[in-house]
Amino acid sequence: MRIKVKKVQSPLYKIVGQVKRFNPKNTVFSRRFWDPDFQRLIKAYYDSQMKHIASRDQGYSLEDYALMGGSWHLQSFEGGLISASGCRGDVGLYRWMEPTPPILARLTWPPPKGYPLSIKDPAEASRIVKEAALFYGASAVGICKLNRTWIYSHIYDPATGVNEPLEIPEDYKFAVVILVEMRYEYLKASPFVKAAAETGLAYSKMAFLASSLAQFIRSLGYKAIPCGNDTALSIPLAIDAGLGQLGRNGLLITPWFGPRVRIAKVFTDLPLKPDQPIDFGVTEFCDNCKRCAEACEAGAISSGEMADHGPTPSNNPGVLKWYIDPEKCYKFWSENGVDCSTCIAVCPFSNPEGRAVEFIEAS
Repeated sequence: MRIKVKKVQSPLYKIVGQVKRFNPKNTVFSRRFWDPDFQRLIKAYYDSQMKHIASRDQGYSLEDYALMGGSWHLQSFEGGLISASGCRGDVGLYRWMEPTPPILARLTWPPPKGYPLSIKDPAEASRIVKEAALFYGASAVGICKLNRTWIYSHIYDPATGVNEPLEIPEDYKFAVVILVEMRYEYLKASPFVKAAAETGLAYSKMAFLASSLAQFIRSLGYKAIPCGNDTALSIPLAIDAGLGQLGRNGLLITPWFGPRVRIAKVFTDLPLKPDQPIDFGVTEFCDNCKRCAEACEAGAISSGEMADHGPTPSNNPGVLKWYIDPEKCYKFWSENGVDCSTCIAVCPFSNPEGRAVEFIEAS
């Protein structure tokens, strides 16, 4: 697949009316903690796992589930499982305030010349931050101004049921958006457990990457908030940062990996130069392709026209796009006993074979 990428002046999503900041209590993952219908589904999810293991079903063996458990380990116990669910941040490796970085602990007061990092050219600061993100293991990285429409309206704590308003201080003006590639050869196994293990591994990498990059920025003398699925909507921020476009499957489509990515981000007050959004024809392609909608066993992906609202409270209206039905998606997960990546696997942009990405002159 030959992909020609053009830089554009503004993101290609279309705002229809007023977009409200989304309350993360309404994600299907948060609804597991307070919605009786979803509480029954989570029980069915684990019941399905036990039946698969007992029956030694192909693709759902104890070995497969053990592989998935290991892949999620860092995210679950250090990244904060509720951050993976999008409920809230400021937990585990996604803590907003870290202990004093070692380099700062050794500084005398007043600090020596050279600290904090003097920013004369935001483009150079962006280069430094991107180089660090790639060093830590990011597959791709982009930068955008922090559009506060995409910040969640609340922090929902499933442990207490408290749903508090969320405000990120105004001095956090930029978002560094990090992509973690998921391997095609594993995702092709969806809806079997092997594909879910690849997803879990990406989440664990996200927690390591975002926390490491945040600590790097703090060590330069600036503030940083690491985020996974929590704190803000990841996909529009990634679009703003020039990393891809929105697909029919409701996911970010990138020119390098298609939708085979997970997204983390770091908010910071470090002066940076934003990247431009990109256009490589995803909207036109998805309008005709519909392969993900045809392959979705849950019937959760629209095969029709774009709309300005979705079918459930877990959708955030106000943007013209193809809305998925996350309730149908999660119901299939509970029946399957593991999450599903089929819409990612079947996307023509996912196949790395014969891929050539070419950036053409910006408009």
